[in-house]
Amino acid sequence: MSTITLTIDGYREISVPMGSSAEEIFIQSGMEQEWGTSTHPFPPVAALVNNELAALSAPVNADCKIAPIYPDSPMGAEVYRHSLCFLLAMAAKAIVPKRRLIVSMAIGNGYYHYFDDEEPVSPHLLNSLCLYMRDIVAKNLTIRIIMQSWNSVFEYFEQSNQAETFSLMEYINDPFVLLNECQDYKDLHIAPLVPRTGLLSVWELMPYRRGMLLRFPHTKKPYEMDPFIDIPVLYDIAEEYEQKAKVLNAGSIGALNKINQSGGIQDFILMAEALQNKKLAAIADMIAEKSDKTKVILIAGPSSSGKTTTAKKLSVQLRALGFKPIHIELDNYFVDRSHTPLDKDGKPDFECLEALDIEFLNRQLLDLFEGKEIELPEFDFKSGIRKPSGTFISIRENEILMLEGIHGLNERLTPHIPADNKLKIYVSALTQLNVDDHNRVRTTDYRLLRRMVRDYNFRGHDARETLSMWSSVQRGERLYIFPFQGDADIAFNSALDYELGVLKVFAEPLLRTVKPHHAEYTDARRIQAFISRISPISPQYVPSDSILREFIGSSIFKY
Repeated sequence: MSTITLTIDGYREISVPMGSSAEEIFIQSGMEQEWGTSTHPFPPVAALVNNELAALSAPVNADCKIAPIYPDSPMGAEVYRHSLCFLLAMAAKAIVPKRRLIVSMAIGNGYYHYFDDEEPVSPHLLNSLCLYMRDIVAKNLTIRIIMQSWNSVFEYFEQSNQAETFSLMEYINDPFVLLNECQDYKDLHIAPLVPRTGLLSVWELMPYRRGMLLRFPHTKKPYEMDPFIDIPVLYDIAEEYEQKAKVLNAGSIGALNKINQSGGIQDFILMAEALQNKKLAAIADMIAEKSDKTKVILIAGPSSSGKTTTAKKLSVQLRALGFKPIHIELDNYFVDRSHTPLDKDGKPDFECLEALDIEFLNRQLLDLFEGKEIELPEFDFKSGIRKPSGTFISIRENEILMLEGIHGLNERLTPHIPADNKLKIYVSALTQLNVDDHNRVRTTDYRLLRRMVRDYNFRGHDARETLSMWSSVQRGERLYIFPFQGDADIAFNSALDYELGVLKVFAEPLLRTVKPHHAEYTDARRIQAFISRISPISPQYVPSDSILREFIGSSIFKY
């Protein structure tokens, strides 16, 4: 029997029979003795094989580097969550086979699920699903990766009441298709899953609105459940998006591909843009209704959420109602660089709230509200010093201030401004476009694609640079944006259902430059696999005032 030589976790070498699974390799190397100890408190849930994420059951057929992925890592947490969704889908198939379960957006540490017949999930059904899932976990059943012919897989999903998965199959033309299988339940192999159901012992299935929330542990505490904290504003976006998907007749990548291939994509784009502009017009109307009290609009959102173009398009809508928005750049309120707080690594932390001169900002806002004229500051990023700009403003009739920045939702940014005088808008790209019935498009991947394309087009960064910075970007979001999203008065979803097809045109060649020996290869390969299922859409169809133009270029707006 042929043998292969592997380097495990960067320091152990071992020779094993060709075709051994990743889990068998780890056990043979003696790593199993470390699982459950202080070194590795948890057993692995997946493996990195030459920097590509793979299931523990995946065979290894050549010399390579291999490393375990544990559940208390970001990648391990994703494997755990995908596996929980598989478990719930398996239970729904067994208990209510005629109802179609759909995964929706993340709300807190959980994924919202509902049935497409719009019937609420009854307490009896919820209990039955929980009992079935617990039983499957107790039985510690094997989750296998199998390969079947395209014809048999196509027929299986045609008959299994999984319309979105069936649509996705129409864009796949490989002679053989990979599936995840447990007992007689099958689903497309979109991502690696845990090898056995017994590893999925910690979760909660709770009633939530019309559906249910499948809750999972926090990444750093993979076998503990945190208390549930509701974020109603996110559900409002989900419900609004669900209604929009019905108008557009597209809730998945497969459905979008079908529209694109049938020649209807230009009309689809016009409708998607019109619905988004209609929402912005509705927000402008809400502001107008409160204009007797509202003096400042605070706009915040995570990286690549499109908040800059959102602010510009909202300004157009407000001007159409007779208002005159005045933009104030929060970046000009930075403290001098010599006073910028340092992060844990001793580097200047420009994202923390204390990097801004809060007192000076609030004093200027109060002066404006009292009818006084102020001189706007200007921050010189080269010298790191704030100085007068020479620009003077005051608020006249029908003028309203607009501030955009990551801290806009944080009450500590404007503590001296009465709540009645403020209106907070949360902007994010919360796509509801699913890969198929049971696998969702990660919102963070959606924004990452936007950021990657923009960084290359306007900042001279390649894909590796964007990928390497992303974890730091996410850290700032977790600290300074997400904790305050529930405080927003209004939520605006900047995601456009068609844009993944456009972003693919730009991102795919960028991702191909990331090679297996690069640390960023794992994320690059995952995103490549995801966008490979999307039919490309020509950028020429994107309107010049679209939020998407902020990232791909040729926008009518100036940045």
